[in-house]
Amino acid sequence: MRIGGLEAGGTKMVCAIGDEQGNITEKKIIPTGTPQDTMPELIDFYKGKGIEALGIGCFGPVDLNRKSSTYGFIRQTAKLPWINFDMAGTMSKELQVPIGFDTDVNGAVLGEAVWGAAKGLDNAIYITVGTGIGVGVYIDKRLVHGLMHPEAGHVLLSRHPKDTYKGRCPYHSNCAEGLAAGPAVEERWGQKAVELADREEVWEMEAYYISQAIADYIFVYSPEKIILGGGIMHQKKLYDMVRKQTKELLNGYIAKEEILEDMENYIVEPLLGDEAGIKGALYLGVLKLGNC
Repeated sequence: MRIGGLEAGGTKMVCAIGDEQGNITEKKIIPTGTPQDTMPELIDFYKGKGIEALGIGCFGPVDLNRKSSTYGFIRQTAKLPWINFDMAGTMSKELQVPIGFDTDVNGAVLGEAVWGAAKGLDNAIYITVGTGIGVGVYIDKRLVHGLMHPEAGHVLLSRHPKDTYKGRCPYHSNCAEGLAAGPAVEERWGQKAVELADREEVWEMEAYYISQAIADYIFVYSPEKIILGGGIMHQKKLYDMVRKQTKELLNGYIAKEEILEDMENYIVEPLLGDEAGIKGALYLGVLKLGNC
């Protein structure tokens, strides 16, 4: 198979050509501008490449209801020029190939389930903590959709006792994304996260918020593995801090060995690294081609 994959992010678009084994033969990164600026570049990358299908993992919220008149649209996103843009429909019209479409984080958890840290498992979640916070949910070997799709980056959290920051999310003053995503860290502390590496109070507060969210996800989704990635997690010290605080928050209630004795293999880094999203997008194309 010759498959196209598109990891459509709010900051950059990762375009790739590959196969059903996840082997990538060509890749290009295009900055995310407006649809008018960005879409011609995306279309130009794939045209004439002989792809049989295109898988898209897209920033959102997006409409995944196939019965909806706006299926494949980007909905009420913070990237204002993209609100109500028909991403799947535009690519289908221009490329004349089947389109597999889902969220970017669902693409990432799919990539990890097929080739990475969740391979062989029935249930896993992928959390990205970067420009935003998103959660891809894979339950019973299927990506989870519903009324819309999981927006677990907006779970509501208890504030850190020392945190006076108002929160960055325009919808919720105390959601995970508004308190712990990269822009919130930068606004709260006045510096980019990479410049705050030696400030222990920054990462103690960050772990406090991420751990609360993870405890909530464990209670709700009961995943067999939690994969934690994104730009903020390049601060590797966070992994052990998050594992420790999550275990404390659960307080023995989830009496499973994975949590009580083996947290380092329960909350893990993406095995596919920064390629989880684009490889998952490729597999969305594979799945769509198989269902045609």
